[in-house]
Amino acid sequence: MNSVHIQGTVRTEMGTKFAKALRAEGQVPCVIYGGEAPIHFYAPILSFRSLVYVPEVNMAVIELDGKKYEAVIQDMQFDVLKDTLNHIDFIQVIPGKPVTVEVPVQLTGNAAGVRLGGKMKIVMRKVKVKGLVSDIPGAIEHNVTALKIGESLRVNQIKEGKSFEILTQDSGVIATIKTTRNVVLGATEEEETEEAEA
Repeated sequence: MNSVHIQGTVRTEMGTKFAKALRAEGQVPCVIYGGEAPIHFYAPILSFRSLVYVPEVNMAVIELDGKKYEAVIQDMQFDVLKDTLNHIDFIQVIPGKPVTVEVPVQLTGNAAGVRLGGKMKIVMRKVKVKGLVSDIPGAIEHNVTALKIGESLRVNQIKEGKSFEILTQDSGVIATIKTTRNVVLGATEEEETEEAEA
């Protein structure tokens, strides 16, 4: 897991009024949990680009008053109308202590079912995992080349050989290959060709 540096400022004033004022100034109110006591701070919204708006999960190295805290995102809140980042809850990374995070699943390869005219539907883009930060990757890659029409990729199929625990239910569907009109027509044309040759 890669890390992203965040330069923040400790919050001394709490409450909705002050949080709203910070957002109006382009700042994001945040909290770090998991240590001796919660740490409230804020940082410019632009500093979270490489942490929030990327296709992999990263660890944050948050610097406050000269002290650095390693943390991972636990929860995020967005404005329902503008879709801008409103708040982030972090969990502090303690050496030797596992963390729980959501990790994106990246599918590689060209599925057999898609090559035959089927359509891949992505059902689940992230899975919840638990482990040491050093063992958790930014994304979990899985090759779907062998996936056929009507088949699904489930969580239990991406678990093999992992050095961390995947908490998402084993039966959860990550992706499935759906039948399309092109597949049906293709099968009909193939049958007609075989009958003509016979």
